[in-house]
Amino acid sequence: QVHFLESGGGLVQPGGSLRLTCKASRMITSTFNPATMGWYRQAPEKQRELVASITGGRTSDYADSVRGRFTISRDNARKSIYLQMNSLKPEETAVYYCNTVPDSPEKWGQGTQVAVSS
Repeated sequence: QVHFLESGGGLVQPGGSLRLTCKASRMITSTFNPATMGWYRQAPEKQRELVASITGGRTSDYADSVRGRFTISRDNARKSIYLQMNSLKPEETAVYYCNTVPDSPEKWGQGTQVAVSS
């Protein structure tokens, strides 16, 4: 059973933009709405890291490496979160995942692949 369904990845040139979408398909609204949700990424040979989070009250936070370039948002009616990524860099090539913050280990999805390359 898929808890989080990520989409929107692809191949983009350095400096380009992508918008990722995550649907929390198995969370009920009363659980999703107050939950802090996050976007994580895992590059080859590296540990998964949290890059952006958003609280139920829509307070956002970002890793220093993406601050000012990435924007996280949420739509509670759609039980979805989004990540707008601008000025992408080759080192940001990774699989991007969403999950709660802190993460629920049993709920990781397949993620969506982002490749930044010329």
